[in-house]
Amino acid sequence: MEWLERNVPKLVLAPSFVAILVFVYGFIGWTAWVSLTKSKLMPRYEIDGISQYTRLFASPRWDVAMNNLFIFGALFILLSMVIGLVLAIFLDQKIRSEGVLRTIYLYPMALSLIVTGTAWKWILNPGLGIQEMVRGWGFTGFTFDWLIRPEMAIYTVVIAAIWQASGFVMALFLAGLRSVDTEIIRAAQVDGIPTHRIYSAIIIPTMAPIFLSAFIVLAHLAIKAFDLVIALTNGGPGYATDLPATYMYAMAFSRGDLGQAAASAMIMMMVIFAIVVPYLYSELRPRRDH
Repeated sequence: MEWLERNVPKLVLAPSFVAILVFVYGFIGWTAWVSLTKSKLMPRYEIDGISQYTRLFASPRWDVAMNNLFIFGALFILLSMVIGLVLAIFLDQKIRSEGVLRTIYLYPMALSLIVTGTAWKWILNPGLGIQEMVRGWGFTGFTFDWLIRPEMAIYTVVIAAIWQASGFVMALFLAGLRSVDTEIIRAAQVDGIPTHRIYSAIIIPTMAPIFLSAFIVLAHLAIKAFDLVIALTNGGPGYATDLPATYMYAMAFSRGDLGQAAASAMIMMMVIFAIVVPYLYSELRPRRDH
């Protein structure tokens, strides 16, 4: 009985541990193995070297997907953080109806990416949405057809993603603003320091860990973006809005090229590791030194 009491936590966690070991790390290992084979529609297990990666980096569609990831990721992260910070500072002024406004700003985050993509597909559709509405007001020359223009379509994905994520970033930053020592702020106000200088020189620099956390979350969302693209553009026009996740899906389930899908998945994982590992190292190092 004593042995059972001591090991109950281990016994309870054991099934979850085994499931994670098999269905997460096991499948990561399987994907890495398949990426080194000549797998097509069905997996093969004879190692062939890095031929899949050579094909991947020679693929024009993969180049488009990576370029889109850079554009989408940079704009999505930057603008979400800027808009979220502005909204947080606005709500930090103890305005009336703060609870209502906070709910409105956070509401998009409660929606699924499929719902967001579908809604913005209607809004940005030249025959149904903004363009048609403005032309109905009498501005017949107004054009807003980004959704069907290959060179501009990726920016529609950016718009929809920012709309959904900026409220979440606002909540993070608002919590950070409310955690700043009020005595420091009062002392700065007594010294006659303008409000904008208090935020730029005192409050915001103390929120560096929150900025880093927001960056990590947004970068992770950008790298694995899939649902929003499928619902909004389905990767089109053509493959103009492909991202690595949609490329991987297309290779695996539309083209029947399992080796290419596995290779693209491994590249995505490496990109995520390149962002997350330095963050974890910076977070855990003080604790370890201590």
